[in-house]
Amino acid sequence: MDLQLKGKTAVVTGASKGIGAGIAKRLAAEGARVIVNYNQGKADAEKVVREIAAEGGKAAAVQGNVAHAADVKRLFETAVSTFGPVEVLVNNAGVYGFGPIDGFKEEDYQYQFNTNVKGVFLTIQESLKHFPASGGSIVNISSVVSEGPIAYASVYAATKAALDVLSESLAIELAPRKIRVNVVAPGPVETEGTHAAGMIGSDLLNKIVAETPLGRIGQPEDVAETVVYLASAKSAWVTGERIGVAGGLK
Repeated sequence: MDLQLKGKTAVVTGASKGIGAGIAKRLAAEGARVIVNYNQGKADAEKVVREIAAEGGKAAAVQGNVAHAADVKRLFETAVSTFGPVEVLVNNAGVYGFGPIDGFKEEDYQYQFNTNVKGVFLTIQESLKHFPASGGSIVNISSVVSEGPIAYASVYAATKAALDVLSESLAIELAPRKIRVNVVAPGPVETEGTHAAGMIGSDLLNKIVAETPLGRIGQPEDVAETVVYLASAKSAWVTGERIGVAGGLK
Protein backbone atom coordinates (compact mmCIF):
# COMPACT_ATOMS: atom_id res chain seq x y z
CA MET A 1 0.00 0.00 0.00
CA ASP A 2 1.33 3.41 -0.96
CA LEU A 3 1.94 5.80 1.92
CA GLN A 4 0.09 9.10 1.46
CA LEU A 5 2.81 11.30 2.98
CA LYS A 6 5.99 9.38 2.18
CA GLY A 7 9.08 11.59 2.41
CA LYS A 8 7.25 14.73 3.54
CA THR A 9 8.31 16.72 6.59
CA ALA A 10 5.50 17.66 8.97
CA VAL A 11 5.52 19.96 11.98
CA VAL A 12 2.81 19.32 14.58
CA THR A 13 2.57 21.84 17.39
CA GLY A 14 1.38 20.77 20.83
CA ALA A 15 2.01 17.14 19.94
CA SER A 16 3.13 15.64 23.22
CA LYS A 17 -0.35 14.49 24.25
CA GLY A 18 -3.95 14.10 23.19
CA ILE A 19 -5.06 15.18 19.74
CA GLY A 20 -1.60 16.41 18.76
CA ALA A 21 0.05 13.12 19.66
CA GLY A 22 -2.61 11.23 17.72
CA ILE A 23 -2.03 13.42 14.68
CA ALA A 24 1.76 13.06 14.87
CA LYS A 25 1.57 9.27 15.05
CA ARG A 26 -0.93 9.05 12.21
CA LEU A 27 1.12 11.32 9.93
CA ALA A 28 4.20 9.21 10.65
CA ALA A 29 2.27 6.04 9.86
CA GLU A 30 1.62 7.51 6.43
CA GLY A 31 5.33 8.09 5.84
CA ALA A 32 5.84 11.66 7.05
CA ARG A 33 8.93 12.66 9.01
CA VAL A 34 7.37 14.37 12.00
CA ILE A 35 8.55 17.13 14.29
CA VAL A 36 6.76 16.61 17.60
CA ASN A 37 6.60 20.07 19.14
CA TYR A 38 6.00 20.55 22.84
CA ASN A 39 6.18 23.38 25.33
CA GLN A 40 6.57 21.69 28.72
CA GLY A 41 5.85 17.98 28.21
CA LYS A 42 9.33 16.78 27.23
CA ALA A 43 8.90 13.24 28.55
CA ASP A 44 5.54 12.88 26.83
CA ALA A 45 6.92 14.20 23.53
CA GLU A 46 9.85 11.81 23.68
CA LYS A 47 7.42 8.97 24.34
CA VAL A 48 5.51 9.89 21.17
CA VAL A 49 8.79 9.86 19.23
CA ARG A 50 9.65 6.41 20.61
CA GLU A 51 6.22 5.08 19.68
CA ILE A 52 6.64 6.39 16.14
CA ALA A 53 10.11 4.87 15.87
CA ALA A 54 8.82 1.53 17.16
CA GLU A 55 6.46 1.43 14.18
CA GLY A 56 9.26 2.20 11.75
CA GLY A 57 8.58 5.92 11.44
CA LYS A 58 10.79 8.97 11.81
CA ALA A 59 10.23 11.73 14.36
CA ALA A 60 12.03 14.20 16.59
CA ALA A 61 10.85 16.15 19.62
CA VAL A 62 11.49 19.90 19.60
CA GLN A 63 10.66 22.22 22.48
CA GLY A 64 9.15 25.62 21.78
CA ASN A 65 6.39 27.91 22.96
CA VAL A 66 4.42 28.90 19.85
CA ALA A 67 3.55 32.25 21.44
CA HIS A 68 7.24 33.24 21.35
CA ALA A 69 8.70 34.23 17.98
CA ALA A 70 12.23 33.15 18.87
CA ASP A 71 11.00 29.68 19.84
CA VAL A 72 9.04 29.37 16.61
CA LYS A 73 12.06 30.38 14.54
CA ARG A 74 14.18 27.73 16.28
CA LEU A 75 11.42 25.13 15.84
CA PHE A 76 11.40 25.49 12.06
CA GLU A 77 15.15 25.80 11.70
CA THR A 78 15.49 22.54 13.64
CA ALA A 79 12.80 20.89 11.53
CA VAL A 80 14.54 21.81 8.28
CA SER A 81 18.01 20.84 9.49
CA THR A 82 16.68 17.51 10.78
CA PHE A 83 14.30 16.41 8.04
CA GLY A 84 14.30 18.98 5.22
CA PRO A 85 11.80 21.57 3.89
CA VAL A 86 8.46 21.60 5.68
CA GLU A 87 5.50 20.54 3.53
CA VAL A 88 2.90 20.02 6.26
CA LEU A 89 2.16 22.27 9.24
CA VAL A 90 -0.49 21.28 11.78
CA ASN A 91 -1.31 24.01 14.28
CA ASN A 92 -2.68 21.98 17.16
CA ALA A 93 -1.18 23.73 20.19
CA GLY A 94 -3.99 25.32 22.17
CA VAL A 95 -5.10 26.24 25.66
CA TYR A 96 -8.50 26.81 27.19
CA GLY A 97 -10.13 28.22 30.26
CA PHE A 98 -13.81 28.28 31.08
CA GLY A 99 -15.79 30.43 33.46
CA PRO A 100 -18.09 33.45 33.75
CA ILE A 101 -16.83 36.51 31.89
CA ASP A 102 -16.75 38.67 35.02
CA GLY A 103 -14.33 36.21 36.59
CA PHE A 104 -11.74 36.44 33.81
CA LYS A 105 -8.59 38.45 34.35
CA GLU A 106 -6.73 40.24 31.58
CA GLU A 107 -3.89 37.72 31.80
CA ASP A 108 -6.38 34.86 31.34
CA TYR A 109 -7.59 36.48 28.13
CA GLN A 110 -4.05 37.10 26.91
CA TYR A 111 -2.97 33.53 27.72
CA GLN A 112 -5.61 32.02 25.47
CA PHE A 113 -5.24 34.50 22.61
CA ASN A 114 -1.43 34.37 22.72
CA THR A 115 -1.39 30.61 22.17
CA ASN A 116 -4.53 29.99 20.14
CA VAL A 117 -4.28 32.94 17.74
CA LYS A 118 -0.88 34.64 17.99
CA GLY A 119 0.80 31.23 18.10
CA VAL A 120 -0.83 30.20 14.84
CA PHE A 121 0.05 33.54 13.24
CA LEU A 122 3.71 33.15 14.24
CA THR A 123 4.04 29.53 13.10
CA ILE A 124 2.45 30.19 9.73
CA GLN A 125 4.53 33.32 9.20
CA GLU A 126 7.75 31.44 9.97
CA SER A 127 6.73 28.33 8.02
CA LEU A 128 6.46 30.34 4.81
CA LYS A 129 10.24 30.68 4.82
CA HIS A 130 10.60 26.92 4.72
CA PHE A 131 7.92 25.56 2.38
CA PRO A 132 9.34 24.36 -0.95
CA ALA A 133 8.31 25.93 -4.25
CA SER A 134 5.91 23.03 -4.74
CA GLY A 135 3.87 24.28 -1.77
CA GLY A 136 2.18 22.17 0.85
CA SER A 137 -0.60 22.07 3.41
CA ILE A 138 -1.43 23.95 6.61
CA VAL A 139 -4.09 22.47 8.89
CA ASN A 140 -5.33 24.52 11.82
CA ILE A 141 -7.17 22.81 14.68
CA SER A 142 -10.20 24.84 15.73
CA SER A 143 -13.25 23.70 17.72
CA VAL A 144 -16.95 23.14 17.27
CA VAL A 145 -17.50 26.10 19.64
CA SER A 146 -16.19 28.56 17.03
CA GLU A 147 -19.57 28.31 15.32
CA GLY A 148 -21.64 26.99 18.23
CA PRO A 149 -20.54 28.94 21.32
CA ILE A 150 -21.59 27.76 24.76
CA ALA A 151 -21.85 29.57 28.08
CA TYR A 152 -18.62 30.09 30.04
CA ALA A 153 -16.45 29.52 26.96
CA SER A 154 -16.61 33.04 25.55
CA VAL A 155 -12.87 33.70 25.35
CA TYR A 156 -11.98 30.25 24.08
CA ALA A 157 -14.75 30.38 21.46
CA ALA A 158 -13.53 33.81 20.37
CA THR A 159 -9.98 32.52 19.86
CA LYS A 160 -11.22 29.69 17.68
CA ALA A 161 -13.52 31.96 15.67
CA ALA A 162 -10.53 34.23 15.04
CA LEU A 163 -8.54 31.17 13.94
CA ASP A 164 -11.27 30.21 11.46
CA VAL A 165 -11.28 33.65 9.82
CA LEU A 166 -7.48 33.85 9.79
CA SER A 167 -7.38 30.49 8.03
CA GLU A 168 -9.99 31.42 5.43
CA SER A 169 -8.18 34.63 4.57
CA LEU A 170 -4.77 32.95 4.34
CA ALA A 171 -6.18 30.23 2.11
CA ILE A 172 -6.85 32.92 -0.47
CA GLU A 173 -3.58 34.75 0.10
CA LEU A 174 -1.36 31.66 -0.04
CA ALA A 175 -3.06 29.86 -2.92
CA PRO A 176 -0.69 31.40 -5.52
CA ARG A 177 2.16 29.87 -3.54
CA LYS A 178 0.49 26.43 -3.76
CA ILE A 179 -0.02 26.33 -0.01
CA ARG A 180 -3.44 25.10 1.07
CA VAL A 181 -4.95 26.21 4.38
CA ASN A 182 -7.81 24.33 6.01
CA VAL A 183 -9.43 23.99 9.42
CA VAL A 184 -10.48 20.93 11.39
CA ALA A 185 -13.05 21.65 14.10
CA PRO A 186 -13.39 18.81 16.62
CA GLY A 187 -16.09 18.38 19.20
CA PRO A 188 -15.22 16.97 22.64
CA VAL A 189 -12.37 14.47 22.39
CA GLU A 190 -11.21 12.02 25.04
CA THR A 191 -7.67 13.02 25.98
CA GLU A 192 -5.46 13.30 29.05
CA GLY A 193 -6.74 16.86 29.33
CA THR A 194 -10.43 15.99 29.40
CA HIS A 195 -9.72 13.30 31.98
CA ALA A 196 -7.70 15.70 34.13
CA ALA A 197 -10.45 18.31 33.89
CA GLY A 198 -12.99 15.80 35.19
CA MET A 199 -15.08 15.94 32.04
CA ILE A 200 -15.19 12.20 31.39
CA GLY A 201 -18.35 10.85 32.97
CA SER A 202 -19.56 14.32 33.99
CA ASP A 203 -23.16 15.47 33.60
CA LEU A 204 -22.00 18.10 31.09
CA LEU A 205 -20.25 15.58 28.87
CA ASN A 206 -23.16 13.15 29.11
CA LYS A 207 -25.44 15.94 27.93
CA ILE A 208 -23.13 16.75 25.02
CA VAL A 209 -22.91 13.09 23.98
CA ALA A 210 -26.71 12.84 24.14
CA GLU A 211 -26.90 15.79 21.72
CA THR A 212 -24.32 14.28 19.37
CA PRO A 213 -25.99 12.42 16.46
CA LEU A 214 -23.31 9.72 16.37
CA GLY A 215 -23.71 9.26 20.12
CA ARG A 216 -20.17 9.20 21.48
CA ILE A 217 -17.21 11.36 22.45
CA GLY A 218 -14.45 11.70 19.87
CA GLN A 219 -11.03 10.05 19.94
CA PRO A 220 -7.72 11.57 18.79
CA GLU A 221 -7.72 9.12 15.87
CA ASP A 222 -10.97 10.62 14.56
CA VAL A 223 -9.29 14.00 14.19
CA ALA A 224 -6.02 12.55 12.92
CA GLU A 225 -7.66 10.79 9.98
CA THR A 226 -9.11 14.06 8.73
CA VAL A 227 -5.77 15.82 9.14
CA VAL A 228 -4.05 13.12 7.07
CA TYR A 229 -6.58 13.68 4.30
CA LEU A 230 -6.00 17.45 4.32
CA ALA A 231 -2.22 16.98 4.39
CA SER A 232 -2.21 14.57 1.48
CA ALA A 233 -2.57 14.87 -2.28
CA LYS A 234 -6.09 13.44 -1.96
CA SER A 235 -7.23 16.93 -0.92
CA ALA A 236 -5.23 18.78 -3.59
CA TRP A 237 -8.37 20.70 -4.64
CA VAL A 238 -9.41 21.60 -1.09
CA THR A 239 -8.50 24.89 0.57
CA GLY A 240 -10.24 27.47 2.73
CA GLU A 241 -12.53 24.84 4.22
CA ARG A 242 -13.61 24.15 7.80
CA ILE A 243 -14.36 20.47 8.40
CA GLY A 244 -16.27 19.58 11.52
CA VAL A 245 -15.14 16.36 13.20
CA ALA A 246 -17.72 16.22 15.95
CA GLY A 247 -20.05 13.32 15.26
CA GLY A 248 -22.65 15.69 13.86
CA LEU A 249 -22.63 18.00 16.91
CA LYS A 250 -23.26 21.62 15.97
